[in-house]
Amino acid sequence: MLNKEEMKRALGPASVFEIGGINSFGQYFDGTSYLQMLTTTGVSVGNVVFEPGCRNHWHRHVHGGQILLCTGGRGYYQEWGKPARELLPGDVVQIGEEKHWHGAAPNSWFSHLAIDVPGEGSKTEWLEPVDPEEYNKLP
Repeated sequence: MLNKEEMKRALGPASVFEIGGINSFGQYFDGTSYLQMLTTTGVSVGNVVFEPGCRNHWHRHVHGGQILLCTGGRGYYQEWGKPARELLPGDVVQIGEEKHWHGAAPNSWFSHLAIDVPGEGSKTEWLEPVDPEEYNKLP
């Protein structure tokens, strides 16, 4: 396992935020991810770092949404029924209530800022894991 400085080097020069500890939502991920909350007042913003091959399970942001600001490495975002979209530093993904997943490419570290879009009664509904056979087809 890499130490945090090696992780930052692997993510590239845009990795300026603290990496944080093992993600407390790890039961909803395949692989290891790290989470550092940057703010939890009003709008929650967290820096999420994914080891190569790590991705979260399919999920929805019920009565809310999420914005991803990609900051390092290479990853993917996929909405249910659509092809996966490659993510690189500088990419922005605006997510509503659609079923989706996001995470690292099979051979790359990946990081993004996750910004929760609050709504009345908003919550994350965690669903099934991403099919490993489908994920492993990604470049």
